[in-house]
Amino acid sequence: MYSDLPYYFLKTYLENKYNQSLDYQIKNKLLLDLGANYTTYNPTEYYSKNKIVPSEIDNYFRNDTLTGFVHDMGAAMQGGIGGHAGLFSNSNDVAKIMQMYLQGGYYGGKMFFSNTTINNFNTCYYCNDGNRRGLGFDKPQLDDSSPTCGCVPMSSFGHSGFTGTYVWADPENKIVYVFLSNRTFPTMGNKMLSQYNIRTEVQRVIYESFN
Repeated sequence: MYSDLPYYFLKTYLENKYNQSLDYQIKNKLLLDLGANYTTYNPTEYYSKNKIVPSEIDNYFRNDTLTGFVHDMGAAMQGGIGGHAGLFSNSNDVAKIMQMYLQGGYYGGKMFFSNTTINNFNTCYYCNDGNRRGLGFDKPQLDDSSPTCGCVPMSSFGHSGFTGTYVWADPENKIVYVFLSNRTFPTMGNKMLSQYNIRTEVQRVIYESFN
């Protein structure tokens, strides 16, 4: 089942193993060498709020307009630094991260992950049981409940985020697609992005342009 729980455990494991906070590890072991310079937890520590789009007018938990602080309540209770949520970024940085995954863990002359690790996280282990998801990524459609346009190869992978984000990488066609929005602003009751399949319809247009 889809669950954030393993990433709570993974954060604790990494912080205990290396005796460093997760945000420090990610920035120094990955993001700086990738050139993902605008990707960070708690961005208001580095950037003014007028450079950050708001996530939601929260009138039920924090009673404030969330700008530069994680929308996810579980990560919020961890000071904004969750193993499953809390990273802020821009489209260029996200594209760099996805391109690294697309290239089997290699980017800019450096190997960040082994190709075996990428493949392990990008395998649909329970497709025969009707579960399309991989260990670390979402995978393409098995039925009508598709996270994609239905026009991508099974080798592709990505994730659709609750707040309105969407990333998808296709190693066969060498495509990285990044869609960022603040769907939950002013309220997460706004369902139009998924109701009208905006993200996957954009994806469809991209693939139709090849024909």
